[in-house]
Amino acid sequence: MDSSFQRDELDNHILTALMQDARTPFAELAKRFNVSAGTIHVRVEKMKQAGIITGAQITVNPKALGYDVCCFIGINLKSAGDYPAAIAKLNELEEVVEAYYTTGNYSVFVKVMCQSIDGLQHVLINRIQSIDEIQSTETLISLQNPIVRSVKP
Repeated sequence: MDSSFQRDELDNHILTALMQDARTPFAELAKRFNVSAGTIHVRVEKMKQAGIITGAQITVNPKALGYDVCCFIGINLKSAGDYPAAIAKLNELEEVVEAYYTTGNYSVFVKVMCQSIDGLQHVLINRIQSIDEIQSTETLISLQNPIVRSVKP
């Protein structure tokens, strides 16, 4: 990773365009920003080497795949030393789609996606709360997700 890389306005424009559609051809970006396709390629490669661009992905609609329940679970661990083991066990659960090590009321905060409330109940009781390192949990069910965005370059 190149930590000496300094982004400029063109790099930010390229990032913004690729964040909107990662499949945009470099030739199209070159025309849009009035530079050569080679310049776009070099800039993208430099941002990859600097660790700014780490990959490209498609976005799916969880509801279209049958995942109707999104919730966040605040987890209190029995002790701080239990964090690595708890995270390893949470990582094995496909319903856990994000996890954060946090300050405040919880040691760990996870995002869980399930197909139903019954499915969530099963995951909570039989899979998450049965993890030995977990002392207690608090579940917050998401009613909607009105803001979804990435950081701005």
